[in-house]
Amino acid sequence: MYRNAFNAQKVLIQAPHTQENVALQYMPNSTSKLTWCKARLGEDMNWWIKEISDPVHWDVDALGVIDPRQFAHILELIEPLSDYGLQTDIVEEAFYSFGIDEVEEDKTILLKRIKDSILDSDEQIFALPDVLDEEKGPYADFLDHITKLRIKLLNDLIDFSQNLTVEELEEEIREAQNADYIDGRASHFFNEITAILEYIPDGFELDEDDENSGPKSEDEVLEKDLADVDAGVDTEEKIETDETMKWDEEEEEDEEEEMNYTETTAPPDEKDQDEKVEDEKK
Repeated sequence: MYRNAFNAQKVLIQAPHTQENVALQYMPNSTSKLTWCKARLGEDMNWWIKEISDPVHWDVDALGVIDPRQFAHILELIEPLSDYGLQTDIVEEAFYSFGIDEVEEDKTILLKRIKDSILDSDEQIFALPDVLDEEKGPYADFLDHITKLRIKLLNDLIDFSQNLTVEELEEEIREAQNADYIDGRASHFFNEITAILEYIPDGFELDEDDENSGPKSEDEVLEKDLADVDAGVDTEEKIETDETMKWDEEEEEDEEEEMNYTETTAPPDEKDQDEKVEDEKK
């Protein structure tokens, strides 16, 4: 797909075009020979293969390996794709599983091949992509698969004027990889995968809640459309009065009259009372 855009040039420089060398490049995967590898931590904080048990089929030049922390992050990014047709067998077949066997004095780690499932293992697994055939191999199929599903997710969750295409995503990633190559930076598998799984076109954004919500159902789409429509209904409509409400009004009127009567029949003050007594004496 877009893995190592200039690998073809590198092969031309390293090996002459003999039938034997061409055959070695595309021999079926010999899993029995791939039993261990040694990895070093690069300045970019990625792990890179330093030695491998099968140097005939594997070129360790710029060959990265995905560490447990990185692979766990990849699985988190892949999870939302389950609602869009993710095939776990494609994920499983794209990687070889390795576990740490020894840490050497120079901080190089010796990784031994293990049979654990890369998706279900309880071990701290290092994942080595199967790139023996970069165009049609399991890892290439994996990249194609998650690319198509990422496009499907984006088209479902973002209202584009026209649907996003696989070609647009691939073109942007290819340009970024070519820029890395020109600057002398190797493209690590982790960066390549996350570039796909985190891809969003410029000028758009995607909330994390939306990304994990899955595809919209017909009811959700209808509910959103209805929410955008102004129904023009007065939510504070007047309720017609009935006989019960009239009784309540009469009780309120009686209470008001009683209060008014109490106020008007209050006793006179002392001054008025004294004047009345003097008048009677006269």
